Amino acid sequence: MSLLKDLAQICLDKHYKVVTAESCTGGLVAAAITSLPGSSQWFEGGYVTYSNEAKHQDLGVPLELIEQYGAVSREVAYAMASGAKEKTPAQLSLAITGIAGPEGGSADKPVGTVWFAWGLADGSIQTEKVLFTGDRQSVRTQAVNFSLSRLLNHLN
Repeated sequence: MSLLKDLAQICLDKHYKVVTAESCTGGLVAAAITSLPGSSQWFEGGYVTYSNEAKHQDLGVPLELIEQYGAVSREVAYAMASGAKEKTPAQLSLAITGIAGPEGGSADKPVGTVWFAWGLADGSIQTEKVLFTGDRQSVRTQAVNFSLSRLLNHLN
């Protein structure tokens, strides 16, 4: 909870709002943020774009990008973060796309592979890939915590 309080304080101090674009976490980041009282002052909203079509329709991710690189890729995470920021007045975006399991993994992208992207107030977008271990719930929980922690790091 201190992670969220620290994030909230920075966002409030800098007059930033955050928007989320989530796939494998299914809205868990937005749920974590909104569990904090007063989050409406710094949380703009969230997109849960689980399907490729939702990524395209809601966030403007080109279908060609998904076909070329796969939904779980740096390129798609980047496009999700960019699209969420473009469609809202938020200064910050956080995007997550991954394979939580237990099925769906491959040799190139095993279960636990998660791509993150953070759209920052200066217009840059930072990306990172992490391979988490554990069951589906564990991967999703780790992804939520990692995404919020890294967003805070990017702001500090």
